[in-house]
Amino acid sequence: MSSIELLEGAPVALGGPRGFAVTRTLPNRQRRMVGAWCFLDAYGPHDLSAAGDAGMRVGPHPHTGLQTVTWLVAGEVLHRDCLGNTQEIRPGQLNLMTAGRGISHSEETPASHSAVIHGVQLWVALPHADRDMPPAFAHHEDLPVVADGGLSATVLIGTFAGATSPARSHTPGRRGTHPRCRGERPVATFG
Repeated sequence: MSSIELLEGAPVALGGPRGFAVTRTLPNRQRRMVGAWCFLDAYGPHDLSAAGDAGMRVGPHPHTGLQTVTWLVAGEVLHRDCLGNTQEIRPGQLNLMTAGRGISHSEETPASHSAVIHGVQLWVALPHADRDMPPAFAHHEDLPVVADGGLSATVLIGTFAGATSPARSHTPGRRGTHPRCRGERPVATFG
């Protein structure tokens, strides 16, 4: 039987000391990566109703050799990149940015927004063969949801219980151990 490793996140301010607060679980002192996952940031729930709270303001910055996976539980985030993409992401939707040989982007809370922001962003290292691929961006509004026994899972990337996400990952996932996902490679959220 395998053991479960609990990783505690640490507070990080994106964009400098007065930046937007996230909890960074990867990397940390105990573990640098989990498979190809090299960063895992969670934010919120963060109340944006206070006067003067601008929410997320992460200015233009570069990435290379990875994919960022952004998924929201609440709120909105506006993505802009050097490829000319401007895309607002909302709860239940997925933004997948493939940096490849290089991309620059920014993320911010739009001017018109909900009172709360809550989400996650995962950075996934691209395999060596794909590190220099052209950069790309994809937005997925409709993700499959699998329900069973009072639980539901949104399939972000890969296949789970026969449901396949439209999002394309270049990095192979780990095979599931649950009897319903043997032989599948799910990346899913459970709620």
